[in-house]
Amino acid sequence: MFESFKVPKDLIPSDPRFGVGPSLIPIEAVQKLAQTGHELLGTSHRKEAVRNVVKEMQEGLKTYFKLPSDYEVVIGNGGATILWDMIGLGLVEKSPLHFVCGEFSDKWFRANQNIPWLKPEVRKVEFGKGIDPVAVAGHDFLACTLNETSTGVMLSELPQVGSDTILAIDATSGAGQIPIDFKKSDLYYFSPQKVFASEGGFYISIMSPKAIERAQKIARDTSRFIPESFKWAHAIENSRQNQTYNTPAISTIFFLNEQVKLMNKIGEEGVVKEAKRKAELIYGWAKEKSYLNPFIEEEKYRSLAVATIDLDPKFKADDLANALRLQKVVYDIDAYRKLGRNQFRISMFHNVSYENLEKLTKIISLAVESI
Repeated sequence: MFESFKVPKDLIPSDPRFGVGPSLIPIEAVQKLAQTGHELLGTSHRKEAVRNVVKEMQEGLKTYFKLPSDYEVVIGNGGATILWDMIGLGLVEKSPLHFVCGEFSDKWFRANQNIPWLKPEVRKVEFGKGIDPVAVAGHDFLACTLNETSTGVMLSELPQVGSDTILAIDATSGAGQIPIDFKKSDLYYFSPQKVFASEGGFYISIMSPKAIERAQKIARDTSRFIPESFKWAHAIENSRQNQTYNTPAISTIFFLNEQVKLMNKIGEEGVVKEAKRKAELIYGWAKEKSYLNPFIEEEKYRSLAVATIDLDPKFKADDLANALRLQKVVYDIDAYRKLGRNQFRISMFHNVSYENLEKLTKIISLAVESI
């Protein structure tokens, strides 16, 4: 349908990467890593050079999020998929309650279903709808998703939970750009390949004293089997020494640290302000055009990080996305594959500039209106 469409030179973005993960890693960060020569890559992660980078990253996150002094930044290998199992095995006592609004929040629920001694329950809404967690008696663990990557739904509020309940937030595609009150959060985790512009295979888990205590309590239960690499005790102990339990990809930590430093120059308030400006651009454009529509109907649930925009069925979104990729102008604006909708899914992460998003809207409009 869009085979003959060519993007005008004046609309070509300075960077073609608009995907929601892996995210746009600045070329400058890659060049800076290369300049470290033989001082980081290929060296021991137990030694000072690497541990200094880890410490700077951990301290930088504490500064950026303005964390309470007794909260800890726990790190390790494996992304959110690994963490779902780690959490179920080592942080849930018996009865987790999951709030599901998309594919990834549903996968977290299903991961806990696979652990025979847990009795998970779920509150679920139709994909594209929002759901906020609420405190419910009888559950020792509440699981919610800050930003559902598959649908572009974000949380609008968090509950206050009791002393016996852990409030856990999968923040992977919203961390750094969708603010929360950390005093309400016990476990806030993310992979760094989204807003924090690094690569996958790594996790950051911000833990309250209550979450640390829960991990230590379950670790003392010798009747519960937990693989060594999944033990929170190892992750916590090593994180306090600015290292990981097993060998990490140093480049991932380096890129993450560079992004944290970049974002700390602006501060979370500045980052969020710019995210709102970009969201206004994308959603405003979608409402303005007769052939577009924001997938998320309720404005309070429309993500500040991932925009999902439906396209009139007369035009094939996948065809346009493929045509733009072939021209090496725009990458990865396809809808989430399992959602099966005729839509664009567009990253509004911090490194995706307002100017390039503006060009993207003009490209899509020009292509559709030329048919």
